[in-house]
Amino acid sequence: MLNCVSSSNFVTTHAGTQQPIIPQSIPRTEANLTRMAKLYFYYSAMNAGKSTALLQAAYNYRERGLRSLLLTPQLNTREGAGTISSRIGLKTEAIAFSDADSLFEICRKEHDEEAVACVFVDEAQFLSRQHVYQLSEIADALGIPVLAYGLRTDFQGNLFEGSHHLLAWSDVLTEIKTICHCGSKATMVLRIDSNGRPIRGGDQIKVGGNESYVSVCRRHFKAGLANKDQPELPFEELGLFPGGNH
Repeated sequence: MLNCVSSSNFVTTHAGTQQPIIPQSIPRTEANLTRMAKLYFYYSAMNAGKSTALLQAAYNYRERGLRSLLLTPQLNTREGAGTISSRIGLKTEAIAFSDADSLFEICRKEHDEEAVACVFVDEAQFLSRQHVYQLSEIADALGIPVLAYGLRTDFQGNLFEGSHHLLAWSDVLTEIKTICHCGSKATMVLRIDSNGRPIRGGDQIKVGGNESYVSVCRRHFKAGLANKDQPELPFEELGLFPGGNH
């Protein structure tokens, strides 16, 4: 028996575990289920071309006469709310959503007005757990594929909430690759100050571009945070640094 004491998309059972609420109004028809739509997560470090790839894929749908729905968090304000832009100058309008919005309801309303062939989500690292669940419902209940693009980890090497659940729940995971200044694959992100020095502390979310972040390999991520002016490393608790213990 479920004890419905929590809100949003999850309920807490008597055993203390959480289970997702299946919206009763969703028609889980055979037609929807046989489409086998999937939830895709394209992840990378900064400046790997995520938004460029999103905009190109969305254009491919438009070119074929198919409607796509583009979503972006309201806090993504680099080019103004409701805009997806890339470093190479491409940009397009999108629906800006807040933490309180239901992505499923946004999509269902748009789909009722005019069929949606695919949903694209930019800056997906900023999604909440509930948002990721709603994206999975768009794929599972409405039969519409969802492509989410975002960072995997923050400047301290920790997973964002949205990335954490997308990595766990997505059907398909794809890494978009970029490189460190040393030529190795960049998998981590450093936050830097105006003098280019790595910053160890601060809030997880701070919207910025090349002036605030740089993508590096794991080795240079650790070396960057090991700067004598910086506090202790996030890896220190693992016994890896400082001192070179392995």
